[in-house]
Amino acid sequence: MSKNLPEQNTSEEVDLGQLFTLIGNAFQKLYNFFASIIKAIFSVFIYTLKAFIVNFKIIVITMIIAGVLGYVLDKFKPDSYSSTMLVRPYFDSKYQLITNINYFNALIENENLETLSELFKISKEDVKDIGEFEILPGPETENERILQFESFIKDVDSVRAQNISYDDFVENRSIYSSDFFEISVTASKKDIFPKLEEGLNNSFTNFYSLKKMKKRDSLIAIQKTNLLEQIAQVDSLQKIYIKVLEDESQSKAKEISLGGEGFTLSSDKSNTKEYELLNTEMKLRDQLKQLEERKIEEDVFFDVISSFQEVGNKSTEWYEKYTLIFPILAFIMLCLIYLTSKTVIYVKNYEG
Repeated sequence: MSKNLPEQNTSEEVDLGQLFTLIGNAFQKLYNFFASIIKAIFSVFIYTLKAFIVNFKIIVITMIIAGVLGYVLDKFKPDSYSSTMLVRPYFDSKYQLITNINYFNALIENENLETLSELFKISKEDVKDIGEFEILPGPETENERILQFESFIKDVDSVRAQNISYDDFVENRSIYSSDFFEISVTASKKDIFPKLEEGLNNSFTNFYSLKKMKKRDSLIAIQKTNLLEQIAQVDSLQKIYIKVLEDESQSKAKEISLGGEGFTLSSDKSNTKEYELLNTEMKLRDQLKQLEERKIEEDVFFDVISSFQEVGNKSTEWYEKYTLIFPILAFIMLCLIYLTSKTVIYVKNYEG
């Protein structure tokens, strides 16, 4: 019995020793793994820096030559101008507008000058100066986006609405979600933009929007007729009420009932009933006024919030400046040539 105890203790010590050895080996491998990654990154950085230092003169001279060449081309390149107009479409004419903007760009890309000249009613020489059309959602405040989100949530099923956040709503909106649109045009002629407005204005007209406008006008006409009938009934009721009051003042009756109209007139409530009739008439006339205002406000397919400028702004986008673009392209080309040469040398010397 006493002989087995030392053997058991020795076995446990051996097991613990092996466990610590395994743990130490695992940490050593992990350390070596991270050390190799850091070493590889450092080697790449050093080799890259070495390539720049060794070829510094070639890189600088090449980029200077590319910059000078770009500067010369910038001087001889025709100036580019841009102008923007802000519009608000009605009757879903925005779909036709966006489609037509893409159509205009396709005509420009295919150099279909004759069609563009007919659409915008300008000469072919002026058409040649047009660069590109672009349409973007118009400016809107955070409060306007919140109101649109609340309106959207009201139209969505209550169960699904719980899974839609404000950020998801804003992120998933498309260009068609906007009520205002910003139309930008670039051209090589600075005063051509006002000539393009007529053609763009015609872009809103389409059969669907025209049909929707007529449908809106028909509904307004029906609602207006109903409101006028109700106002006439209230006026008729007021005349009857006045007649009853005259009879009441003569007969000193304490209570008079109008069975057909559902009103009970008492001597102590005459002022209340008169106010109710007047209030009803005012509400009906206010609804009628709102219908008239709506028809006046939306009597066209679009409103121009701001027109094109008489003279466009000179374009100053960095990616349009050859002075900057050429040196960047030259540097990229040098990097590709260097990597290609090193790859070729490595492949030739590779022996498996």
